[in-house]
Amino acid sequence: MTTVPDLLRMKSEQRRFAVLTAHDAATAAIVDRAQIPVILVGDSLANAALGYQTTLPITLDEMLHHCRAVARGASNALLVGDLPFMSYEVSPEQALVSAGRMLKEGGMHAVKLEGGSDQAETVRRLSGAGIPVMGHLGLTPQKVHMFGGYKVQGRDERSQTEIARAARDLEQAGAFSLVLEAVPAGLAERITAASGIPTIGIGAGPHCDAQVLVLNDMLGMSMRVPRFVKRYGELGTEIERMARSFASEVEGGAFPAPEHVYKA
Repeated sequence: MTTVPDLLRMKSEQRRFAVLTAHDAATAAIVDRAQIPVILVGDSLANAALGYQTTLPITLDEMLHHCRAVARGASNALLVGDLPFMSYEVSPEQALVSAGRMLKEGGMHAVKLEGGSDQAETVRRLSGAGIPVMGHLGLTPQKVHMFGGYKVQGRDERSQTEIARAARDLEQAGAFSLVLEAVPAGLAERITAASGIPTIGIGAGPHCDAQVLVLNDMLGMSMRVPRFVKRYGELGTEIERMARSFASEVEGGAFPAPEHVYKA
């Protein structure tokens, strides 16, 4: 099974790795068989699976429901659960309770949280309690209303300095990895070079130690596709085709055929 020390070793050996999301046992098992070393149960499932317009509405209990399913499906990957909006921001104590539930009830091995230097104390508290923490900088979707939409972050010198400082602060606080989302490639490259922990890019260019994609986006099963997504298939179109074929066969009497029928 992949562990936190394994990822740190991969960083030191300059071995890149992939991260994918999963939301249920069936897809988690498939991703696990593909030998993806890290599976993220991201709060992106709010958009990808539950029909919410943003990640903000999803609750900790909803996240735990999906975490448990993923944990039942995967046995080799490091499992990371997203702490949803307002499950950790109130205080480090609140974060400790929420993160503890992710591990105890959700079957996760680590948690992810969004935020910069303001979350360093929370990361320190969780790490001190034995809960591995993945940070998340740049475009942090839980702040979508503050950003005025899903916009690239770190375009100017001031914000680049702030993001780089936050990366350093989170690492010093004990984070074992950092997601860098929708930031200029040059900034991600500088943070990656300066960091002793793996950086995981999503719309952050080719220089990160790892790359993550939302599975539904990669498979062609989502309507909104960010620029940084590469579709490796059009599964949504294929599912629609198969559903139409099924309906047509039912309507025409071709299904069920004799081989699909039980005999006395």
